[in-house]
Amino acid sequence: MQPSNQARELTVRAVVIGLLIGTVLTAANTYLGLYAGMTVTGSIPAAIVSMGILRGLLRRGTIRENNIVQTIASAGEAVAAGIIFTVPAMLITGVWLEFSFWKVSLIGLLGGLLGVLFMVPLRRVLIVEDEELIYPEGVACAQVLEAGESGGSPMRTILSALGGGLLFKSLVGLVAVFRGTAEAARRVAGTVLYGGTDVSVALLGVGVIVGVEIGIAALAGSVIAWLFAIPIFYWLSPLPEQSALDAAWSLWSSQIRYMGVGAMIVGGLASMWKIRGGIGKAVRHLLGGIGRGGRSVERTDQDLPNSLVGAAFAVAAIGTFVLYQSVTGSLPVALTAGVVMLVSSLFFVAVSSYICGLVGSSNNPISGTTICALMFSSVILLILGMTGSAGILGALGVASIVCCAAATAGDTSQDLKTGQLVGATPRLQQTGQLIGILVPVFTIAPVLTLLHRAYGIGTGEPNALLAPQATLFASIAEGLFGDSNIPWNMVWIGALIAIGIVLFDGFLQRSGSRFRAHVMPVAVGIYLPISLMVPIFLGGLISQRLQERSEGARHKGLLIASGLIAGEAIAGILIAIPKTLFTGIEIPVPLADSLWLSVAALAAVMFLIDRFASRDSDAA
Repeated sequence: MQPSNQARELTVRAVVIGLLIGTVLTAANTYLGLYAGMTVTGSIPAAIVSMGILRGLLRRGTIRENNIVQTIASAGEAVAAGIIFTVPAMLITGVWLEFSFWKVSLIGLLGGLLGVLFMVPLRRVLIVEDEELIYPEGVACAQVLEAGESGGSPMRTILSALGGGLLFKSLVGLVAVFRGTAEAARRVAGTVLYGGTDVSVALLGVGVIVGVEIGIAALAGSVIAWLFAIPIFYWLSPLPEQSALDAAWSLWSSQIRYMGVGAMIVGGLASMWKIRGGIGKAVRHLLGGIGRGGRSVERTDQDLPNSLVGAAFAVAAIGTFVLYQSVTGSLPVALTAGVVMLVSSLFFVAVSSYICGLVGSSNNPISGTTICALMFSSVILLILGMTGSAGILGALGVASIVCCAAATAGDTSQDLKTGQLVGATPRLQQTGQLIGILVPVFTIAPVLTLLHRAYGIGTGEPNALLAPQATLFASIAEGLFGDSNIPWNMVWIGALIAIGIVLFDGFLQRSGSRFRAHVMPVAVGIYLPISLMVPIFLGGLISQRLQERSEGARHKGLLIASGLIAGEAIAGILIAIPKTLFTGIEIPVPLADSLWLSVAALAAVMFLIDRFASRDSDAA
């Protein structure tokens, strides 16, 4: 590459555009993760928007400059995933009374920093040398960049979808033309039967992105919980004196969803066992690479200097101890939690990168690996006699930084794979990743505070954001350190179900079946309401239909899905502002309360996604 081209990689405009896109994606993923328990990778949408700005509007920019933009833009949303899956648990358990701006931001900064730093010595062995690891989303993003769209049509598509998502969410959350959830339950033959769907275009978009296979697995988990476990439970025990709808939700909340906990634990352990050889190699290389002088000469093989990595790692380690001391108020807990966190982060960063290389970021079992980190740290703290609030804070403190590190490592891996394919400079991408963490991470705490005041996070109240992973981690921490009792019988049932799924998946793999029974989406489906899984499944069906038509239709469908997700998430955050400021005004303003109108609206959006994605798809 010529020097002039090399200079146009990590540019000022790339940093500015990347941070602007990244801030929006971070806020959107914060809302989406709290609402649906899932986040989506921002690399491909960021790459498309970047091309629209650099090549469509500014009429300049290189493929490597576009790559830096998507690298920076996707970093913040990965940290957001780590924070929202864990940090709200501190509020739910009551050990925090509010989201502290500096503590939340430091958790994200330290976890994100460790995720990037640990990936520096891992890059060559996992991304360059290991041919088994394909990093599918990284490859897909490279294909988008290489396609070199001009920016006009894709930009119009994604912005139009964003506007549609804004409008639809406003008709649900601002003026209540449609219901947020269309649901019903009936007492039948001495038990309760429930059915429902969330009226959400964002969840349809999630389904389009993750595809039909994940959608089927997630819905299967919800079917196990809601259409089998709940009816069987009430057949074997007396029905409570409450409405059928309340009875279904009460049982799921207090008992049935814990089957998902057992399934997630088994799923996380099974994932790590399958790739134990690769994980061992990755960890050995990581330990051997820290502090060792680099031999890279070629630009495309240059990492950040090991001296800089070592210094940054030391700063992160010291910062972690200081943070834990501030959070727990106990030096022994801080020291113990800090050591456990560093060891766990090292291991789970390798796990996260390896799994992302095999099955992609969308299938990365972050929940399962974080549960393992939470249980590991809890056992050590309990052995040392730490209980109560200090133990809960120590365990959740470890889990939060490990989760941020693992999520960031997965995103970094995909971005570095994209860079390898388009001829980028690794050290500049690693620098971009650090920049992408630095600014958007400071928006997460204010967004969390705004959403908690407007809707409630994990409170169990109507219209509250479920925060499923955080609620799960809170339940585990309270069960281990506090007075709460975990329904362990349900955990064991879920574990047995997951073992059966793992064995069935092994059978499918040996028989050469194209369909696979992924255990983690099933576990998530058990733990989440079926009303969330239905639109994700329907979006998966749309994805399959578009893929069968053409690659152009599938690509345009991804653009529409990304716009709908961003639009609904932004609307949810904007609606939270008047809900917080004007508490005397009823929001949403009730205009209609028709179940069938809501269902019809969701069906109409499905039709429009299919119609517009298929139209002129070859030009998308």
